[in-house]
Amino acid sequence: MKKFLSTLTLACLLGACANAPTAAPGATVDAHVAHARQLAGSDLGYLMRLCEPQPAERAKPDEKMDDYLRKLIAKPAPPAMQVFDNLYFVGGDWVSAWLLKTSEGFVLIDSLNNGQEAHEVIEGGMARLGLDPRGIRYIVVTHAHGDHYGGAAYLVRKYHPHVIASESDWNTMEGQLEFTSKLWDAPPARDITVRDDQVMTFGDTKLTFFVTTGHTLGTLSLLFDVRSHGQVHHALLWGGTSFNFGKDFSRLESYSANAERMATMAGKLPVDVLLSNHSGWDGSLVKMKALRADGAAAPNPFVTGPQPVIRSFQVMDECAQAQALRFGY
Repeated sequence: MKKFLSTLTLACLLGACANAPTAAPGATVDAHVAHARQLAGSDLGYLMRLCEPQPAERAKPDEKMDDYLRKLIAKPAPPAMQVFDNLYFVGGDWVSAWLLKTSEGFVLIDSLNNGQEAHEVIEGGMARLGLDPRGIRYIVVTHAHGDHYGGAAYLVRKYHPHVIASESDWNTMEGQLEFTSKLWDAPPARDITVRDDQVMTFGDTKLTFFVTTGHTLGTLSLLFDVRSHGQVHHALLWGGTSFNFGKDFSRLESYSANAERMATMAGKLPVDVLLSNHSGWDGSLVKMKALRADGAAAPNPFVTGPQPVIRSFQVMDECAQAQALRFGY
């Protein structure tokens, strides 16, 4: 088996090894899972689903898959809310959509499954927050799966924002999709392409785009600043978490390497807010519930400090290594 790089040595140098023993070279599946569990501790348990065995074959579109998606989409969306001074949640129960406010308008990060959901959840959520959807200037598609690009074409027709994606995922959206569903609208037309480590400025706001290959061939993760209680925090939105690509060692290896890369950056900046585009992978629904209950004057539960961010990437790395071993690598 080709050895994956480990994040642990670097993270310990940054003071974030969480007293967890290293899963030694040549470790078993159980050892990697146990190490991930110890790293997850009591606060990151939602990430441990990533360590569960995954099928060797990619799911194929059928009525069963559509029924499953239909149930996920039908779950009542949480109330749209302001999470930071310049960041809003306007997503569903299952898949997230984040709205970043800049002096040049809004940057929408992902667009949900289809135009109907974009209308009801994104536009409806913005209306309830007193925000005008006509202010959406850009849509970032974090990766080429329909639950993230499905509402984009509807919003482009209505408000004419630009759409941003990576070259690899534009190619996927224009060619052979990895997954299809009757519940997903067609991908948007090719627009702006960003490369790895590219910085774009939107008025008073800078976004750095990282191509974090793994979940898809061109998954984008985003780094930007958020503000709360007069403080500026570095936020990283990890663009794709699960292993739903079947027995593909190159994807697992890339995933592991990018998890290590983001852990390095999280320690150096430091990154103290970690977000996802699915609420099940960042605990956002629980954090928003706490934010509503405690009020705006309370500490923001999304601000965790860098150590939980680093440990999150360590967990992802360990689970990727465990999955590679299950596949015989």
